[in-house]
Amino acid sequence: MRHDGNRTIESIRRQQAAKRQRRRILKEGSDVFLILLGVLSAGFGLRGFLISNGLIDGGVTGISLLTNSQTGIPLSVLIIAFNLPFLLLGYRQIGKAFSIKSILAIGLLSVAVAFIPYPTVTNDKVLVAVFGGFFLGAGIGLSIRGGCVIDGTEVLAIYLSKKISITVGDFILLFNIVIFSAAAWLLSMEVALYSILTYLAASKTVDFLLEGIEEYTGVTIISNHSQQVMNMIQNELGRGLTVYSGRKGFGKSGLSNQNIDIIFTVITRLEINRLTSEIKRIDPRAFIVMQSIKDTRGGMVKKIQLKQK
Repeated sequence: MRHDGNRTIESIRRQQAAKRQRRRILKEGSDVFLILLGVLSAGFGLRGFLISNGLIDGGVTGISLLTNSQTGIPLSVLIIAFNLPFLLLGYRQIGKAFSIKSILAIGLLSVAVAFIPYPTVTNDKVLVAVFGGFFLGAGIGLSIRGGCVIDGTEVLAIYLSKKISITVGDFILLFNIVIFSAAAWLLSMEVALYSILTYLAASKTVDFLLEGIEEYTGVTIISNHSQQVMNMIQNELGRGLTVYSGRKGFGKSGLSNQNIDIIFTVITRLEINRLTSEIKRIDPRAFIVMQSIKDTRGGMVKKIQLKQK
């Protein structure tokens, strides 16, 4: 009996190990697909829009484009040359797998820019700035989802934020101000302005791909009719919630001895109007606080499928 029990436990362990292996293979395959798609998209943005029209982007890609316009050195060479120091830095700051995948992705981007015959789509400066930024941003965002980068700016920003008192966002902003100022001086003010539009389009596309289609909002509700509000959120909106226990306090009177439930839930921006309307119907004097949420992990964020009566 004991022998059979050991056999069963060993069989379960093998099954679990096989499942983990399958999940790992699927994850790696998904990452490779996203990186390849990102490289093709970024290459299209560069060759099909920006290079042929003399515009640049922000970050290390912007430095590569600006140097290419002034020196004639092939962009494929410059992309590797300027990104390599940041990727070696990423090896220390983030990890070996990240650095290796990023080096391979940037190598593939250089090959794509050098050898794939992307067509020049348009010469209209506004269209070039918007759609060039879109495809370049899509490439950067897809690569990040695949676990690497094709522009090393953020790696440097993360490193410096740990060394000096500057945030990642502030460093990237200052970094790009220098690049676009150089573009205005070396190229022209018009090119610099169109390039800023390219950067904005690219950064918004990256945000969209990383944060997803649904933008979540955290809502805190304090109401004397908390049970009715909870029932409405769960049964009508199909959302999960968390309840904190608190005490009321107002003005100079300080905290009272009256306990109250504090409700917290996460909804999409499309559900805000419905939620606030339902709360006002239940309790017009309810106190509601909302804040944007950049990302969520775990828990129940997606809507529950309510049973049909």
